[in-house]
Amino acid sequence: MGLVRLVLCVSGVYATFLLWAIAQERLSTPFPSSDRRTGTPHSYHYTSLDQFPSSVFLNYAQAVASSLSALVYLVVGSWRDGSWKRKGLGGVTGWKQFWSSSDSLAKSKGDSDNAGISNGHSRERKQPNGGFVEQKNPVVKQTPQGKALPFLLLQVAASQTFAGPVGFLSLRHISYPTMVLGKSCKLIPVMLLNLILYRRRFAMHKYVVVGLVTLGISLFMLFGSKKKKGGADSLWGLTLLLVNLMLDGMTNSTQDQIFTLFPSFTGQQMMLAMAVSTQLILLPLLLLPLPSNLSTILSILPFTSSSVPNHPITFSQPAFTQSIQFLLSHRSAIRPLLAYALLGGLGQLFIFETIQHFGSLTLVMITVTRKLFTMLLSVIIFNHSLTTGQWTGIAVVFSGIGLEAGIKRRDMMRRARRDRT
Repeated sequence: MGLVRLVLCVSGVYATFLLWAIAQERLSTPFPSSDRRTGTPHSYHYTSLDQFPSSVFLNYAQAVASSLSALVYLVVGSWRDGSWKRKGLGGVTGWKQFWSSSDSLAKSKGDSDNAGISNGHSRERKQPNGGFVEQKNPVVKQTPQGKALPFLLLQVAASQTFAGPVGFLSLRHISYPTMVLGKSCKLIPVMLLNLILYRRRFAMHKYVVVGLVTLGISLFMLFGSKKKKGGADSLWGLTLLLVNLMLDGMTNSTQDQIFTLFPSFTGQQMMLAMAVSTQLILLPLLLLPLPSNLSTILSILPFTSSSVPNHPITFSQPAFTQSIQFLLSHRSAIRPLLAYALLGGLGQLFIFETIQHFGSLTLVMITVTRKLFTMLLSVIIFNHSLTTGQWTGIAVVFSGIGLEAGIKRRDMMRRARRDRT
């Protein structure tokens, strides 16, 4: 069952986010502006090409779609298994657990269907009769008891919300190959912040697998990015890239910690809570008028260099108003916007299912290797060619994946032999 779930999660992440990336790329290109002609209800005259005005609106639309997807999944699932009448909306969505402490929830873990199997943080304990049972890693006791679930969810939502804009801003100050290389090393901050923030230890082979996959992806990206040119890398751009990676690592490590402290909290419940939290964070940025130029804010700061021009602060229209006006005058942007939001919401279902049952390291390994497998598919279908360096990177990645699969198979065989005896 675990292997089938993993295959479904990997296939779902790859399929949905491949289509999602197509919609995202379409939204980044200009759309024709249309003015309605008089006398003909459905006749338009294209006057100009304009880009979508607000990335905040795009993120908010995806958060709305994610929350609706999670809510439908939870409600339909509870209705099918007959738990709706017993749990109610608060129990199904996880709202009743929000103000429970990690200690009280951990005590009820033995009654949870996910006890001892979520996130891969289980171990075996020998019984007096010679049998083995699974018990949870005692990492729960290493974290302050009573930490509220809403605080952890808000922390995850904030780090996830701000990671994207920081990464986008860093691309203005570093070259594209540097950005690609940094993203290929995402496994390292995820593991590092798990160690630093939550004192979570991993098996020794996990460090080897992470190292091999990171090295292989880096080789694959470096030797495949020669056609992508960019400017020189500034110290500020590299700093922003590092902050982006740390925010990503904090997001994934805290998600692991939530499933460790709150074992009865499901992936779809986390998805719903995070999507709602993201909407609350983005709502002020969407509705309030913001400064039209960042340099106007920098010019009034006391530590700003004198080289920054001193301009009066001007405010633009709220992002919500700009976006609605844009959609009304650029009707062709509506379809890719809906595809972007809905595919992102559907993909999040597979992502949170992966995090709950296999942990953030597995999820990040899936996401960072997605481009590699996509490229391999294009090689098979369209007979594209890869460089020697890229083939070397592929070999290193598959050696890491093979090591992980081999050790998991060995552990499963050992457990099967123990169960027979």
